[in-house]
Amino acid sequence: MSATVQPSDTDSTDDPSKEERLAAFLREKAEDGELYFKSKFIADEVGLSPKEIGALMVKLKDSACGLSIEKWSYTSATTWRIEPAA
Repeated sequence: MSATVQPSDTDSTDDPSKEERLAAFLREKAEDGELYFKSKFIADEVGLSPKEIGALMVKLKDSACGLSIEKWSYTSATTWRIEPAA
């Protein structure tokens, strides 16, 4: 009898999740102080779509260690304000 390999069995634990990747990017950018951005302007750098970033920002707002995240304004798209947590 042969064992079948499930996709979850082959996932690499070395690859950061989308949420971890975004949080690391934001920590790096906010090292020197506060940062304002719109998802569409960082999407390529992070390798995520603006929609994915927006959804992850809502989650990170409550869970990101070392970051203070605030939904700053909404005009044509949400502007986020990030700063290192005190």
